Amino acid sequence: MFKLSVTDIFSAAHRLCGYQGACSELHGHNWTVRVGVRASETDEIGLALDFGVIKAKLREVLAEFDHTYLNDHPAFAAGNPSSENLARYIFERLAAALDNNRASVCEVEVCESGNSGVVYTNA
Repeated sequence: MFKLSVTDIFSAAHRLCGYQGACSELHGHNWTVRVGVRASETDEIGLALDFGVIKAKLREVLAEFDHTYLNDHPAFAAGNPSSENLARYIFERLAAALDNNRASVCEVEVCESGNSGVVYTNA
């Protein structure tokens, strides 16, 4: 089994409605997002999935968020743009774009700082 990993970043602002504390106020992060893709085999040239394909799809999804106010994104109309909800949304978007008969998205990690993050997984 192979596990591929690609990381990218975006900057955005948000606030956590209903939260009791500083995060209820408008603030921003330089978010780091890492996607893990699991593959059981490689193709005829030895690749499980081209890193360039994963990078392009991740960039496409993160472009929705970069330099925006996350609370205004339609994905969070019914809930907060928390790290947890971001990770789940990104996972679902990437799985729809990348999953095939040889490879599948197995996890997305979203970090809002160097020491705080969450992993959403299909396990």
